[in-house]
Amino acid sequence: MERNTVIGRKQWSVALSVGQWSVKSRRRKTEDQSEIRNPKSKIERGFSLLELMIAMFILIILLSVALPTFQRSVQQARETVLKENLFQMRRAIDQYSTDKGKLPQSLDDLVTGEYLREKPVDPITEKSEWKEITGEDKNSVDGEQGIVDVKSASEGEDGDGKKYEDY
Repeated sequence: MERNTVIGRKQWSVALSVGQWSVKSRRRKTEDQSEIRNPKSKIERGFSLLELMIAMFILIILLSVALPTFQRSVQQARETVLKENLFQMRRAIDQYSTDKGKLPQSLDDLVTGEYLREKPVDPITEKSEWKEITGEDKNSVDGEQGIVDVKSASEGEDGDGKKYEDY
């Protein structure tokens, strides 16, 4: 054994493998030492059933807290999209009546007149069906009927108890 000049420790002599010879060291590996102390240490690696059950229990608790919060946020996002869609359609009805001098007869008139790109989808019902509220056209000389408002076709309520059709 020679002393290392850099760190001052003794170096172990190692024979190189040549052909069928293998590397040999005088020092015992730490794995061998642990096997001497506990011969089953290589076999018994992993998690016990109790540890797995505790981990699963913790995950279930976290999911039970996070899932309702996630569902609430998804529902609030749908309600926000519904309000925005209704606002855009009502604005398009107003612009149509101002430009054309009469109320639209259907929401398709707003699409063909390029006031809307397409008929929006109701995020609550996930269909493009809306309740079209018709009324008398105040600007028309003939007293024609037309769409004065649009409402959601959903009959449910939001988190505050307000009906979607009342938005």
